Amino acid sequence: MLTLPPFQYHRPTSVAEAVALLGEHGGKAKLIAGGTDLVPNMKHRLHTPEHVIGLRDVAELHRVGSRDGALTIGAMVTLADLARDERVSAIFPSLTKAASQIAGPQLREMGTVGGNLALDTRCVYYNQTYFWRKALGYCLKKDGTVCHVVKGGQKCVAAASNDTAPVLIALGATVRLVSPRGAREVPLDQFYVADGVKNTVLEPDELLTEVRVLLPQGRLVNGYQKLRIRASIDYPSLTVAVAAWLEKDGSAQWIRMVLSALGSRPHPVKRIEHLFGKPIDAAAIEELGQAAFKQCHPLTNINVDPGWRRQMIPVFVRRAWAQALAIRS
Repeated sequence: MLTLPPFQYHRPTSVAEAVALLGEHGGKAKLIAGGTDLVPNMKHRLHTPEHVIGLRDVAELHRVGSRDGALTIGAMVTLADLARDERVSAIFPSLTKAASQIAGPQLREMGTVGGNLALDTRCVYYNQTYFWRKALGYCLKKDGTVCHVVKGGQKCVAAASNDTAPVLIALGATVRLVSPRGAREVPLDQFYVADGVKNTVLEPDELLTEVRVLLPQGRLVNGYQKLRIRASIDYPSLTVAVAAWLEKDGSAQWIRMVLSALGSRPHPVKRIEHLFGKPIDAAAIEELGQAAFKQCHPLTNINVDPGWRRQMIPVFVRRAWAQALAIRS
């Protein structure tokens, strides 16, 4: 039986109280929302915090609403509630689809939006028991000095596996981070960094309180596709999130496309600006698929063949755009 390490548990009832606890205990504390990722990782001794700060009783983090022309989603909104929210599905169907495909139904009732955005990176050499990792000799992400994915690699390439992140990046979302020093707004595409050990800009004393997405005033199309071995439960082997703002004549004012589950941060596809101002037709979608294929190179950081995952990139790009354009056509 895998047991939890000893820790002191705290139950704040406000953001201010939670942030004060983070400020007091700093790097010795971990926040727990739904616990679907943290608890198994603690049992595997990947994390051994002296203090665990539970956020379930912080009522202000459980709300979905609107403010200043934007949809706001509290960090403690469960993935199941997000998937069921009619306001979200009417405007951002890609976010509904992503939330509804995370893990299984029981875990979605516990897992939260904030927890998913701040999800620890995953790797076939990291997410194992202490006994397994010790027998291997540990890895760069935890207790070791060797990356088993990239021979001689000096940077961890554990994979980002948070389904909601690429969707919200494609939608131009921002997150609100609160610490004893105050609050700051960070565009979600700047929230993640290319370091599998710690792939976010969150400081040890910061709390992610909400995500904010501007409500569209025109025709926004958005779609999401997920590749996984089984139709449920599995972490993604590849995710593709797309979004575009269409003019009345069908041309795209802007296009965004974000892929994830490949490296340690979601990958916005670049150098597609020449397609702005043109319709998203079959030729454009083919070009978008090839751009993603050229820019994205899966690794052996998860237990799925990287060559096959890369071949699936243009396929899932086509599927994501087909879904996006059908939803709001």
